[in-house]
Amino acid sequence: MKIFGRRIYADKTTGVILANTGDLKVLDDFERPSIESDFQAFYNLIGRDPDSVIIIELEPGQYAEEFATCNGFRVNPETQKLEFSYPDPSDPTPEQPVFQKPLSDEVVELRQAVAELTMLMAAAPTA
Repeated sequence: MKIFGRRIYADKTTGVILANTGDLKVLDDFERPSIESDFQAFYNLIGRDPDSVIIIELEPGQYAEEFATCNGFRVNPETQKLEFSYPDPSDPTPEQPVFQKPLSDEVVELRQAVAELTMLMAAAPTA
């Protein structure tokens, strides 16, 4: 069995999600559907100019926890990167979702920042 990561198609101007294939599990003798075939298969993509669409291809399971816990996602049209909104326990019904980069990416960045600060502190002369 093969597993292909999800493809996300979003409007290039607004970042609104047009189609999300999800992770695709197929038998070994099947190949991944082409982007062209997706444009024929997904209702929101049929007849659409491919140049007006952002296409993001993820690895299998990439951002699985974010997709499982988010209450919405979009593609930022400026950065062309995924952004997620997460439920806020103190405000269960917000008027507008607040989109941010994936939490797993933020964790990686914070760990890197802590490591850099730790190295700077270790190298700093003590008084």
